[in-house]
Amino acid sequence: MAVSPARAAAFEILLKVERENSYASELLHSARLAKLSSADHGLVTEIVMGVLRWQSSLDRRLARASSKRLDRLDKEVLIALRLGLYQLQFLSRIPARAAIFESVELVKAARKGSAAAFVNAVMRKLGGGSVATKVQSDTESPGDDVFAAIGEATDPAPLAQRSAHPEWLVKRWAEQYGLHVARLICAQDQRPPATAIHIYDDRSFDELRRAGIELARGRLLSTARTVISGDVTRTRPYEQGQISIQDEASQLVALLVGSGQSILDCCAAPGGKAEMLARRNPKSTVVASELHPHRARLLRALARSPNVRVIGADARRLPLLKTFDRILVDVPCSGTGTLARNPEIKWRLRAEDLADLQSRQIAILKSALDRLSPGGRLVYSTCSLEPEENEAVVKAALAGASDFSITDCREELECLLRSGDLGVSDIESLLSGPYLRTIPGVYPCDGFFAAIFQRKT
Repeated sequence: MAVSPARAAAFEILLKVERENSYASELLHSARLAKLSSADHGLVTEIVMGVLRWQSSLDRRLARASSKRLDRLDKEVLIALRLGLYQLQFLSRIPARAAIFESVELVKAARKGSAAAFVNAVMRKLGGGSVATKVQSDTESPGDDVFAAIGEATDPAPLAQRSAHPEWLVKRWAEQYGLHVARLICAQDQRPPATAIHIYDDRSFDELRRAGIELARGRLLSTARTVISGDVTRTRPYEQGQISIQDEASQLVALLVGSGQSILDCCAAPGGKAEMLARRNPKSTVVASELHPHRARLLRALARSPNVRVIGADARRLPLLKTFDRILVDVPCSGTGTLARNPEIKWRLRAEDLADLQSRQIAILKSALDRLSPGGRLVYSTCSLEPEENEAVVKAALAGASDFSITDCREELECLLRSGDLGVSDIESLLSGPYLRTIPGVYPCDGFFAAIFQRKT
């Protein structure tokens, strides 16, 4: 009996994430999975993202059941064990027999046959000794009891353990935002994120409805929609670029840029914000810059609007002579505001990484400020929750730069509320001083920070 296509694909993706620092979200949408049925693709996504979200919890259980130290196991063996345990613990529709058998077959297929007996023994122990028995805590997905335990944690250490997060990261969130908000962030990170879309053509609503797509109004933006059921990626409006998948907080950042005659998006890939800016400014040219050639190629492929011009460039040294009246600087960052959709980040990131990221962010921001026209607006943003990448970068960029000031984001949010774009009347919940600050769990979206710079005339 061969390994099922879904489990084989999940194993392959988890191995690449572990070995090559790949991102699961990108691999899950690769051509490798295009031939899978919708059901199999859904199972691959459930297993991959579930294993990555709950990795530390899975490893604690495996360590107790294993006769060998986990750090001494081959990666193929460890991943097969994680994959099997996740199914035992969380997926009630999958028989224990299948989860155990296919974990064994996965290590054989990976040419680690000598470990097959070991994997079988560990999996049977975790399964209660019988291939027909499910573990006691098994549910279809992490149940209410799991999230209740997260909500009851009264200290960062147990909160980190119950929510499968690194303790150092939870401690800094508790210090920065308070323990209550840290609990909200951790709980939100462990839930599959909603699929938010932006619809460019109102005629697409009827077509999506006919395709069986159920939508709800966005929680942050009246102009956004959340997918309740159905796969928008298999619809004609998506294939023709009439809708885009984009987190609501990310859409909000693009809206803060506003309207201009000349617009620059400094770190533009994959291109969702650049496309929004181009659609809202159809008579303006949007210059979309991207450092990495493969991401620049992706950006060119996804940019549907004719007024988007893609260039390959290092944003720290922009090869542009002209200035722009609107600039978006959505810098590469730690991504700690996106752990619900990129859970592997929390196992890779180290506290010392923030200093290196900050130095690059300051260099990019200063380079972009040099290209801002007098009277122009620049929006600096990250999808990070860390002050080193947010307030500290803004402060460093303003030091000695008398031509620039910070505009309170409250003013722009009030304009968006009056125009009908913003769907949140409690503007204070989106602010941290003069800055935009969306917090996962407070709202069901990614964690974004944004600051609006203004250049004096």
